[in-house]
Amino acid sequence: MLVEREEHLDRLRRVQEAALAGRGQLALVEGPSATGRTQLLHTFADRAEAAGFRLLHAVCSRPERTRAHGVVDQLLRYDGPPGHTTTARSVEELWAALLERSATSPLLIAVDDVQHADEPSLRMLLQLSHRLRSARTAMVFTDNTDITPLSPQLRTELLRRPQLTRIKVAPLSEAAVTAFLAPRLGPKTARRLTPHFHRTTGGIPLLLTALADDWESGDDESIGPAYCLAVLSCLHRGDEAALTLARALAVLGPDADDDTVAALAGVPLEPSLRAMGAIGLLLPDTSLRHPEVRQAILDDLPPRELSALHRRAAALRYDGGAPAGRVARHLLAAGRADEPWAVRVLLEAADQELLADRPDAAGVCLELAQRSSGDLSERAEILARLAHTEFQSDPATAARSLPQLLTADRAGRLRFAESALLIRHLLWHGRTADAAEAIIRLRSAAPAPATAPGEESDLEQWLSWAHPPLARPARTPTPIPGPRRPGGATVVALRSEPWLERAAALAGELARDRHVVVERAEQVLWDLRLSRSAYWSEEAALLALLTLVHGDRADSAAEWCERLTLDAAERATPTWQAVFQAVRATIAVYQGDLAAAVEQGHLALDLLPAKSWGVAIGLPLSSLVVATTRMGRYDDALRHLSQAVPAAMYESWYGLPFLQARGIHHLATHHHRAALRDFLSCGELQRQWGVQDLGPLPWRAGAAEACIQLGNTDRAKQLVHEQLSRSGASGGRARGLALRLYAATCAPGRGLQLLNEALELLESAGDRFEQARVLGDMSRLYGEVGEQRRARMLFRQSLHVAKACGAQPLTQELLAGSTDAGTERQPLLPSHEGSVRELTGSEVRVASLAVMGYTNREIAARLYVTPSTVEQHLTRVYRKLKIQRRQDLPSFLWPNASKAG
Repeated sequence: MLVEREEHLDRLRRVQEAALAGRGQLALVEGPSATGRTQLLHTFADRAEAAGFRLLHAVCSRPERTRAHGVVDQLLRYDGPPGHTTTARSVEELWAALLERSATSPLLIAVDDVQHADEPSLRMLLQLSHRLRSARTAMVFTDNTDITPLSPQLRTELLRRPQLTRIKVAPLSEAAVTAFLAPRLGPKTARRLTPHFHRTTGGIPLLLTALADDWESGDDESIGPAYCLAVLSCLHRGDEAALTLARALAVLGPDADDDTVAALAGVPLEPSLRAMGAIGLLLPDTSLRHPEVRQAILDDLPPRELSALHRRAAALRYDGGAPAGRVARHLLAAGRADEPWAVRVLLEAADQELLADRPDAAGVCLELAQRSSGDLSERAEILARLAHTEFQSDPATAARSLPQLLTADRAGRLRFAESALLIRHLLWHGRTADAAEAIIRLRSAAPAPATAPGEESDLEQWLSWAHPPLARPARTPTPIPGPRRPGGATVVALRSEPWLERAAALAGELARDRHVVVERAEQVLWDLRLSRSAYWSEEAALLALLTLVHGDRADSAAEWCERLTLDAAERATPTWQAVFQAVRATIAVYQGDLAAAVEQGHLALDLLPAKSWGVAIGLPLSSLVVATTRMGRYDDALRHLSQAVPAAMYESWYGLPFLQARGIHHLATHHHRAALRDFLSCGELQRQWGVQDLGPLPWRAGAAEACIQLGNTDRAKQLVHEQLSRSGASGGRARGLALRLYAATCAPGRGLQLLNEALELLESAGDRFEQARVLGDMSRLYGEVGEQRRARMLFRQSLHVAKACGAQPLTQELLAGSTDAGTERQPLLPSHEGSVRELTGSEVRVASLAVMGYTNREIAARLYVTPSTVEQHLTRVYRKLKIQRRQDLPSFLWPNASKAG
């Protein structure tokens, strides 16, 4: 590079010497590198000034091309005194002004970027060149010959000048780039970076300098602000067509085809592509190489011009049959969608974004579509879709659309699907009065042809579970006959909301406390594919999970919760991810996994802020209150109970578990009358609503326990009998809870029978906390009837299970009520886990029943073997576990007892 530069300067020095000798000279420095041309000109000018030349300098630019005589005015003002103005509007005036300046010293007239010179100035300078033959004057122009000049004839005339010296400045080669970088970055680094720098800059010195600046503040491949500004400088100093093409490429992005680029730019492609490729801006497919440069070009455009380009690009893409997403991108960038087809394209793009799990992008499309639609009904429908999409991410954000949707609903512009969605959102946010108004309008409206029979009934069914005060008094839906074809065949009308139909079926079973069909719930979950385009799919999933819990299928519900939570996370729907986490916390409470319940409950509240939960805040809070209470963390439970909740929560299903949780906390903290009020309030609300039990909420068991603590056993028996009379509908867990309390009011013999049945039911339901309580009660009753050995065995089991649950208060209660002073001093969990793996299945079953306190004869009867076989199994168990007697059997064998027959 240095050799080439010195050769160019040597030729210019000869031009200088000729001018000093009175032979005026004209030199033209050409090349695509504006920096290379300018640097060469400045170096020569410095040397000429040192040799006694007087410098007149002008810099041409694209905006000044239409300003007549602008270049000449620059030259004459260059070395004049401040405020002094000299003008020339003819070659004679210019010649006179130059003679005045050259009276004492030779002149160097330097014009940078002459390709942008205005035509009058350039014509005067060319005419002036005829008079240079006997003048001590040199004229040096820099020119980008890749750019079409303003006047091709003038360039042709310039090139015909006999005294013209042409110097071509080419971009730097790789070797020259290394030499250029070495003084700044060091030889080793320069050699390593040369391929990247040469490929990125095309060997243009200005770009090389800027890229080196960015590299020094970043990594090896850094494209930073200095480089982007340098690129913009090159584009603005280059051909206007190249700048126009660069803007078109930036607007269209990397997936643009040549025809679309040419149509948007409106300039010939080949010359401009060649000019941009020369400075390293383009990839082989003619797209911009660097995203940072693309963004810089977009940022350089005036907003109005950028919007117009995007609108033209959208039209070109639409006419070319491009996918909706590509067309919508330009409509969004333009901020307008005025074309007749634009709203339809935006809606299609929103659907595609939702399928790709990009709800934020879908929301932006829907917002623009809603603003741009000229049809009021269509705008209302789009707004409902937008509210549903935003609800998936944050219900508080979706609430902004509720006033507009209410206005549209009052004007009758919402279809059934959108009206039902509006009602659900209003109820979620506790706006009960507005929801009631919308429900009345829906009921009073004549069925529209597009509304399938039964859809209003589906909504009523859902209301009967979620918000019973707003549901119709009649709970049994009346079948609505469909239209009939001639001949008597019934026409099956398709519902617009099939997931609402499924949610309604499950809600009806929960609301009326019928025998829960868990198979139907699992089928709903198997069929479910969480979709933002289906308004009620997630609600159906929630009801299906609660149905499984109500049907004592907590293990299955937990597995489904894990799947749904993962699916919601993958689909970027924090709202339902949080709801499913809250259900998982409820399941953990039912399973006695208190630590997991606290973890899942907190995670649910972390995923969704409290203000976004609405009335559903009762779901995670109730689990946290129960779990922390049973763990003995009463301050934490009290803090959760003090959480501000909407008043409307107590008018929905979500208020009932919260009331029950508060009752459990009051029981644990010995506020028995307050607990009784909370439990009875649950029952009173359900009676007012005209329903029996809303899901797995055995409030009668809690009320009976409070009555027992208050000494009112008669009232406790009455409540227990009411619960047991409903046992066929309420599931095994609820019956097990009632039987435990019933046993507390009976004689020991009868109580043991009831507790044995309760234990089996609770084992089947998987509720370990309640199992520990039953085992503790059984231990106490066996002690009362004199069977101390079995009482000790059951005590050890109950203590083990209570500790496994993390139920510290229950553990302390069991220890305080134990009559075996030496029990706690014995190791409760001997380290025999490894040896247990050596036991056969038969040995595990026998050992598990022995841990529970059964005699050899009772074990033989349960397993249908002889007492001798039981003795042999126990002997082998003792030997493998290295223990001496039955009392030393580890209590952790107890969980296997449910498999023992």
